[in-house]
Amino acid sequence: MSSQDLPGRSDPCPSDAAGSLVEILQWRAAHQPERLAYIFNSDGRSEEARLTYGRLDRAASRIAADLQKVATPGDRALLFFPSGQDFLGAFLGCLYAGIASIPLFPPRANRKGARLEAVIEDSGARLALSQQARLNTIREQLGVGHGRRLELVATDGIADMSSRKWSGELPAPGSLAYLQYTSGSTSDPKGVMVTHANLIYNCSYMSEAFGLSSDSMAVTWLPHFHDMGLIDGVLNPLFNGCPAVVMSNIQFAQRPFIWLEAISRYRATHSGSPNFGFDLCIRKIKPEQRDELDLSCWDVAYSGAEPVRSETLDQFAEYFAPCGLRRQTLFPGYGLAEATLMVTGGTKGELPIVIHMDGPALDQGRLIPAVAGEAKARPVVGCGHVRRETKVAIVDPETLRRCSADRLGEIWVSGPTVAEGYWQRPDATEEAFRAYTAAGEGPFMRTGDLGFLQDGELFIAGRLKDLIIVRGGNFYPQDIEWVAESVHPALRPARAAAFSIDVDNEERLVIVQEVEREYRRSSPEELQAMAALMRQAVAEEFEIETFIVLLVQPSGVPTTSSGKVQRRECRAMFLEGGLEVLWESRIARGSDASAPVGPMLNRRDLVGLRPGEARRKLIAFLRRQVAAVTGASENEVLPDTPLGSLGIDSLKAGELTSELEQGFDIDLPSTLVWNFPTIAQIAEHIALQIQSQPAHARVAAKIT
Repeated sequence: MSSQDLPGRSDPCPSDAAGSLVEILQWRAAHQPERLAYIFNSDGRSEEARLTYGRLDRAASRIAADLQKVATPGDRALLFFPSGQDFLGAFLGCLYAGIASIPLFPPRANRKGARLEAVIEDSGARLALSQQARLNTIREQLGVGHGRRLELVATDGIADMSSRKWSGELPAPGSLAYLQYTSGSTSDPKGVMVTHANLIYNCSYMSEAFGLSSDSMAVTWLPHFHDMGLIDGVLNPLFNGCPAVVMSNIQFAQRPFIWLEAISRYRATHSGSPNFGFDLCIRKIKPEQRDELDLSCWDVAYSGAEPVRSETLDQFAEYFAPCGLRRQTLFPGYGLAEATLMVTGGTKGELPIVIHMDGPALDQGRLIPAVAGEAKARPVVGCGHVRRETKVAIVDPETLRRCSADRLGEIWVSGPTVAEGYWQRPDATEEAFRAYTAAGEGPFMRTGDLGFLQDGELFIAGRLKDLIIVRGGNFYPQDIEWVAESVHPALRPARAAAFSIDVDNEERLVIVQEVEREYRRSSPEELQAMAALMRQAVAEEFEIETFIVLLVQPSGVPTTSSGKVQRRECRAMFLEGGLEVLWESRIARGSDASAPVGPMLNRRDLVGLRPGEARRKLIAFLRRQVAAVTGASENEVLPDTPLGSLGIDSLKAGELTSELEQGFDIDLPSTLVWNFPTIAQIAEHIALQIQSQPAHARVAAKIT
């Protein structure tokens, strides 16, 4: 499909002058009702739906009309949707009705998250919106009807009745549009208050940086509950009047090829990802798949939401150059939810800027240029510059004075892009959003990130706050520590340190945990079991892999005189080998799920076998397959071992599920590993599915 196939390419809509996205959508529905707005193609294989501005306005209107019967403007509503058109209609319906929505990941069956509970309590939400098929799970997980009052609304069950029409006023620019709950502490979540004016300014701001117009074409797989996936993925295309292809983040994790395939197929000009998404494409897309792609259409490939790595930029540009990808397409940027989304970005069509600094000096806050290739040289990627009314200052977090040109400092931001503050948190808002320099300049929003400016370019060099970023997700170490230390009485409470280290250009999680004195002489088998329980608990709660678990002697984790854990000191001691280690559990590196792991197995090998024999063959095969995905030895992968204890996170779970679907030619749930957490349970499920599901039209390829 080319841009010539899209109706109505001229766009006189005065988006910059609008006060809200409600006003923009109503204009587009009135003047461009048949113009294509969104294509929903979750798995890269087939389109589920196409949505015009007229249909989108009608969906938002009828949802708003239904909500007006049970809620009043100013109420809050939880949104539990996967990526797709149901989410979009619900989000815009809330905007129409004046209800502040809270985008969240749909809760899974048999799992109750502390963070979700805290978000519900903090927000005071009265409504929960989702799809009809998910309501029972949500009712059970949230305890609706058992002491909790929450109105559940299935938006896909609202009849499309032309007589049911939204009646309301356009929202004021300064009114609350939605609450973006950051990946903050589980016990203390903070909802960023994003106004309609924030949204309009940031969409316009990004459009200028990216060079977007109604002639652009966007593709996104980023989840809608993430600020980048929400604003740039689905709202910015509405602002600009350009079509967007919306895909599933779960399907992307299973088959990253579908992202670049969609860019090639739809001739997309605009799409991006956190750094890990680019890295995943490098590792998982085979040369023969790459040869099918034409990426010459791609104008802006933005990278943000986690540290942008120069090695990833180099490798991605080199690997996909044969497809027509230009290096100047790569577009590093910097932003955060507290600033609505984007703070700085480069210039379309210009090469990314990479400079080198003396690494040890940088760790001490000093900026000393270095030459690439020198032992101490550390590459730092430029994340662009500010535009319009947005301002950035580099400030010493202790003295509150602006830093000199040779010093690292905290990044402070001001301008219309900065959100209003944290919901119902006046003290936290005052501290984070109302900062002034020693000279009285302000107010600024304190980001907690460390960086420096050089010729107007912003470079990110670290974090002031203890925050762990893994594959685009933000995690507070105290949450990880609390979950990990709670699994066994041998683990000392409040004596754990979680931090991240750089391994092969990727941030990996490390947990150092003290053992109680009476357990110091535990056997290696007992210590190994403790580490496995810790890894499993973290995987199940946060869906991330713990690369290393270290069990150390009592008082082995450094603390302050008041007993507060010193995570940075612990990290430094770990890197220097200065910890007194009782046991180390490390996930092996260098494994790849596509590498040969022994005899092959497919659907034809199992059809006709007795159930017991089929399960035995499946279990033997799955042990090899899981060992390949996790890097564990096959001896560690026992039939009843919880896969979370082996380091299976959401990304590896997606890889494994995709391989099994392809090899056995069956449909499997994206939550396979979480619903069936052991090899024995997965084998049982696959055996049943092979018996009950007919083979698909595609040829079942053997997996290795």
